Amino acid sequence: MSFFGQKVLPAIRKIEDVEKMMTSNYEYMVILDLHVSRLKPIFQMAQANHKKLIIHMDLVHGLKSDEYSTEYICQEYKPFGLISTKGSVILKARQKGVKSIQRLFLLDTSSIEKSFALIERTQPDYIEVLPGIMPKIIKDIRNRTKREVFAGGLIDTIEEVEQAYEAGAVTITTSNKELWKYYHPEKKHTEI
Repeated sequence: MSFFGQKVLPAIRKIEDVEKMMTSNYEYMVILDLHVSRLKPIFQMAQANHKKLIIHMDLVHGLKSDEYSTEYICQEYKPFGLISTKGSVILKARQKGVKSIQRLFLLDTSSIEKSFALIERTQPDYIEVLPGIMPKIIKDIRNRTKREVFAGGLIDTIEEVEQAYEAGAVTITTSNKELWKYYHPEKKHTEI
């Protein structure tokens, strides 16, 4: 299983990489660290190239990551999905019909248990686990929540991607361009 045929979701930090990815076979991508003034041209490029964007709301510079900016992004740009650590952002994205990805930083047993409580409250479409180099935790999160899991953070090698995938992750979010190249889809996929 994969995320719409993509083992890897490119997590893009630079506008020049956004431009390059528009001609790739990747249909879905995550946009990180972008300034609010760049949203309009990026979404215009994505629409012209039939790309589906997932915006990391906590990393949009110039906007507060809250339910009001989430409503604005959902209404104005209609992204495929939004990633956030904040429950209010996830709840608003779901209300607006945008795929929600609850990002979890798992540091210890206490943070894992608090994350389960957050997931129960927000009911996200997907969960992103960081760091993603913990196959045992990926499997546990997937089994306990019955939700599809993205693995992200500190994944640098093909072996780490495969371990996360074997543990039950549906995709790996990464800014590692070598992994983008290695897992580049052979053909474009359409949403099911």
